Amino acid sequence: MKYIVVLGDGMADEPLEELGGQTPLEYANTPNMDLVAREGRCGLLKTVPDGFEPGSDVANLSVLGYDPRTCYTGRGPLEAASMGVDLAPSDYAYRFNLVTLRDGVMEDFNAGHISSEEGAALIRSLAVPGADLHPGVSYRNLMVVHEAEGSETSPPHDIVGQAVAPYLPRGGDAPLLARCMEAAEAAFADHPVNRARTAAGKLPATTIWPWSGGKRPAIPDFTERWGLAGGMISAVDLLNGIATYAGMEVIHVPGATGFIDTDYQAKARHALEAIEHLDFIYIHVEAPDEAGHMGSVEEKVKAIEGVDGLLGTVLDHFDGAVALLPDHPTPIRLKTHTSNPVPFAVLGHGADSTRVYSEREAAKGAYGLRNSADLLPLLFGRKSA
Repeated sequence: MKYIVVLGDGMADEPLEELGGQTPLEYANTPNMDLVAREGRCGLLKTVPDGFEPGSDVANLSVLGYDPRTCYTGRGPLEAASMGVDLAPSDYAYRFNLVTLRDGVMEDFNAGHISSEEGAALIRSLAVPGADLHPGVSYRNLMVVHEAEGSETSPPHDIVGQAVAPYLPRGGDAPLLARCMEAAEAAFADHPVNRARTAAGKLPATTIWPWSGGKRPAIPDFTERWGLAGGMISAVDLLNGIATYAGMEVIHVPGATGFIDTDYQAKARHALEAIEHLDFIYIHVEAPDEAGHMGSVEEKVKAIEGVDGLLGTVLDHFDGAVALLPDHPTPIRLKTHTSNPVPFAVLGHGADSTRVYSEREAAKGAYGLRNSADLLPLLFGRKSA
């Protein structure tokens, strides 16, 4: 038996008036998701342990069977692993976004989804003693602080439209992080990239926003734990970093962008190719989450339908067991994550009475409410981890 997980980041949502009281999952045309629900078993999965913020880092670690209480230190070091940045024991790695601040308010947490090339050019213009800056994908980048103490920070996507002063870094490394933000504001103010973006009617990146720092984590090897060779397909460094620490194969897919314009079918094709030599593939799709952060109902429905098309291609050419789920909800109303349990479905181990895949229908499924540690044993047909 071989296994594939299809995870639509942030797919779960709330009933929306503009969709006639349906959620985006209920409204979207999802024949393949409905097939998995109809021919498999459904339930709700608690992916965010009590006491943790509902981030994709914590949630995806949990879905993969890792307890964040023992192996999570922050998002930054996970992304560092994906980028090939080795951390010394005294280093802290912070994710930093390129953001748009105006009059002290977080206008946009991703600077209008700035391109990787534009972001790299901006970052090359910035140098702050004590911090190493590494360009990443689009607005997602990395800062490494040596001989660090850590700092309390806030995710920028949680404070869009709000004054940022109450959410600036606090304690430990905060003075250095503040200097980095101030230096970025000065360097970016008249940068050619921002002049060109403004002239084109695009948002400029006015500064950087460091957050979710941590030290190198200890994540158990996936193969040693499960006896299976695993692979990861994702366009974001966070997921690829988890896979790197877990000893999984990172499968890079041309056309996978980490945004709503990603190539869903390319991800499906590469998964089907990789499952020939691997036992387990985790396909992560960021697009529904991005649409949720944008507050765009139309784009979220399109992203869900894109995930459904990906799933259909997998089902057409794969006869192993399949799990379908989000990592967390990203409700349109809130434009950020919540900790609510998510709907999940497992195909390959019998069926229940569920006919369609949605938040409300999954709550009626035979699996009931489960903790995230249960998912892979259910998929693998094992009683426990």
